[in-house]
Amino acid sequence: MLRSLRHSLVVPVVLVVIAATGLAVWGNAYASRRFMAEASLQAGTALRLAVAALSGHLRRYEALPALIADHDDIRRLISNPGDQTLRDSANHYLKEINGLLRSSDIYVMTRDGETIAASNYDRATSFVGENFSYRPYFRQAAEGKRSRFYARGTTSFKRGYFFAAPIDIDGRVAGVIVFKVDIDMIEASWRGGEYEIFVSDPEGVIFMTSNPEWLYASILALTPERLRRTEASRRYAEADLKDLGVVRSRIGDHTLMSIPTRGATRDYLVLSEYVSDADWTVRVLMDMSWVRSQTHVAVAAVFLFLCLAGLSLAVLLQRHARRNERMQMQVEAKAELERRVEERTADLADLNAQLRSTQADLVQAGKLAGLGQMSAALSHEFNQPLAAAKTYADSASLLIERNRIDEAKDNLRRISNLIDRMASISRHLRNFARKPNEKLGPVALDDVLRDTLEIVSARLASADAELVVALGEPAPLVRAGSVRLQQVLVNIISNAADAVEGLEDRRITVTATTTGDRVAITIRDAGAGIPKAIAERIFDPFFTTKGVGKGLGLGLSISYNIVKDFGGRLSVENHPEGGAMFRIELDRMDSRREAAE
Repeated sequence: MLRSLRHSLVVPVVLVVIAATGLAVWGNAYASRRFMAEASLQAGTALRLAVAALSGHLRRYEALPALIADHDDIRRLISNPGDQTLRDSANHYLKEINGLLRSSDIYVMTRDGETIAASNYDRATSFVGENFSYRPYFRQAAEGKRSRFYARGTTSFKRGYFFAAPIDIDGRVAGVIVFKVDIDMIEASWRGGEYEIFVSDPEGVIFMTSNPEWLYASILALTPERLRRTEASRRYAEADLKDLGVVRSRIGDHTLMSIPTRGATRDYLVLSEYVSDADWTVRVLMDMSWVRSQTHVAVAAVFLFLCLAGLSLAVLLQRHARRNERMQMQVEAKAELERRVEERTADLADLNAQLRSTQADLVQAGKLAGLGQMSAALSHEFNQPLAAAKTYADSASLLIERNRIDEAKDNLRRISNLIDRMASISRHLRNFARKPNEKLGPVALDDVLRDTLEIVSARLASADAELVVALGEPAPLVRAGSVRLQQVLVNIISNAADAVEGLEDRRITVTATTTGDRVAITIRDAGAGIPKAIAERIFDPFFTTKGVGKGLGLGLSISYNIVKDFGGRLSVENHPEGGAMFRIELDRMDSRREAAE
């Protein structure tokens, strides 16, 4: 018998372990895709912010060269470039403007590319006397066009973005004025964040980056053609270009880069955007270690849950087998006693009766012990807050994309409140079998219903249901626990949404009426109502009319016991005009002082 007991336990446990292993493998791939999609959304937001910051910073200076080109001092100087007095005046003017605009440098060049005035005229790295005719921005401006260019300075060796405009004198281009804009401030804001950000030119050379090790490295192969084009414009002056050693790959719709950094190779999820005006590409990289760690945690949690489920099943089977073993032993003992009764005196009949009574008590005790091992249905009670938290998280992501930060913060606050609520539910379910620790007191129905709507709003929206609330003014106070009363309302309203989904009339009405010392909360739907055959069983544990996988049949049972614990009553009946009507009766409270008394 002991061998058969062990055999009956080994087979289910092995099956559960095999199922858990297979599900963990599948779950790893599913969780990886899910977290990668989430990471892509976050990186996309960071990319849009980085592009917007860069574009906004440069847009401030785009129109300034043309405006200053019309200044009288500049026009007089370009007409008489040899006049030292005009040069001095222009130098002071450009230095003053440069300080006000907080640009890097401003300078004026003649038609042949010689710099005759500059805001840095009094510095060791002065541009005065330098010739920049080889720069693409000069050649385009000399042709009468506005131009822009980003490069490393050949005199200052400082990176910047150049805006150039022609200086027109009597219908001809007599010179060029250039603004050099400092981009170090934008780059510095990227460092220390959770993402790596860099900007590369059409040849793949990184011009701006949050990682100093990647500066002037190329994400494309440095072919002779690319090097010739780069050297012709002297874009990077005397900087040493290097190959970053990028290895690209794809997972589904996502692009990955493997980049060697500090002796180790890291994998990054990459999002990019080409900025046509600036002729560069902005990329945001998220370290894949975050995705992997989240995936491992999720898979480990699922695997642990399945192992615990298998262990629980083994314990239940073991107890069931032992109970059958005890019952079999009792049957054998009974037969032996009956045989001895026939052989011995009639006094043994009384002992046999006592044995039968003891047997009945043991069977009943075994049944009660089995009931005590049942689960508190954590998955049922946590499903709705988790769904609401997911909705607020998705909404917060969209709000951040639209720069509605205050609303996004409010969503995050709501998610925090839901997490607090889930912790409270967990404590309640853990102590469900004994007297609750939550103290009863005055609860405002409007506050509870408002919190309830935050959880069931998504379900109401998916069912296209309309919730009509009439609690009276002011809303009454009832004797209850706010969290558990909210549980009751969530369960009943969610069931009502299921009942009206797909019907023409999808209204759900919540009303409150006060009669003496009692308050009745009524939730009515316009569904098919409760058939008489199941009306008496609707509050029984594990009884449900929903399909497989759509409910455990514990919601109404738990709600019934919660209301009973409040000293109230939960009932259901069909409305004469159609639909089900749940009625929650609770004690009325006039004030919080009454609760203390």
